[in-house]
Amino acid sequence: MATIYEVAKLAGVSLATVSRVMNDSDKVKPQTREKVQLAMDQLGYRPNSIAQSLASNRSNSVGILVPELHGPFFGFMLSSIEEELRAHGKHVIISAGHSDEVKEKESIEFLLSRKCDALILHVFAVTNEYVSQLSRGAVPIVLIGRLIPEMMDNCITIDNEYGGYLAAKSLIELGHTHLACISGPLWKSDGRERLSGFRRALKEYGLDYNPRLLAEGNYQESSGTKGMELLLATGERFTGLVCANDVMAAGAIAVARRNGLVIPDDLSVVGFDNVFFTRYMHPALSSIDYPIDDMGRMAARCVLRNVYQKDDLRIINRFEPKLVRRASTTGVAQSG
Repeated sequence: MATIYEVAKLAGVSLATVSRVMNDSDKVKPQTREKVQLAMDQLGYRPNSIAQSLASNRSNSVGILVPELHGPFFGFMLSSIEEELRAHGKHVIISAGHSDEVKEKESIEFLLSRKCDALILHVFAVTNEYVSQLSRGAVPIVLIGRLIPEMMDNCITIDNEYGGYLAAKSLIELGHTHLACISGPLWKSDGRERLSGFRRALKEYGLDYNPRLLAEGNYQESSGTKGMELLLATGERFTGLVCANDVMAAGAIAVARRNGLVIPDDLSVVGFDNVFFTRYMHPALSSIDYPIDDMGRMAARCVLRNVYQKDDLRIINRFEPKLVRRASTTGVAQSG
């Protein structure tokens, strides 16, 4: 079986050049790349991951840490990252941190022990100081959904505050003046930011914020269910509901129906994320689009650019949410 050394000798180039060709580096002249590929063909050489790792001192693998492995949101993110990296011959190793500081750190240490060339992290529990220190180490770090100023170029974020604002504004513009909110966990930055946007919209339109119409959830369907039960138990009137993600909105709508409310005639509901099932709900759910698949793709491109020298890739670091209006919202005049 031919070896990488034989390929380099036949092509008349260095091992480093063969490595760059094997790893699809842009820093190889076309005629040199052709010579190396011709030598590989003549020798019947087929690079494998071990050979590529030996040649480049890289594992050609990228570690990904997400809060959870279940649910549609992170599934789309993981799929887009894997697809972008696979197109360039790289592979992924995945772990879950469960939004717990100890578990996030354990997962990061595990991924580092696997000799990953870079880490893509969607984390909340570890501190900014921890992540900043980590980013100064030998393994490059890319963050999704979180902004740390000193590593801004390696953060892929969305304006969560504006998303919360858009959700509330969309209901107010339909005539709703009594709004409730099932927020995300307020110890998380995205939960706080979405609630802040919700409150900004109320203030902008001269509406009072009623703390009794806030239920704090945890982004799981069960917390949407519990949150809606708590809101109804207050006896406060509300005709519009903003949920900090679509899964909680689904749980809230189920409770509303059990209590005899018709969506949207009695209650208009807006979710957040715009995951795939929202368009199949009955009625279809209005939602704030969170392009997590595009954000995952951008995180992968950051790695490809910074680690694997793919300098020609276009990268967007900051995304703006958009309202997708569907049948779960209607004008207050029709809401009774």
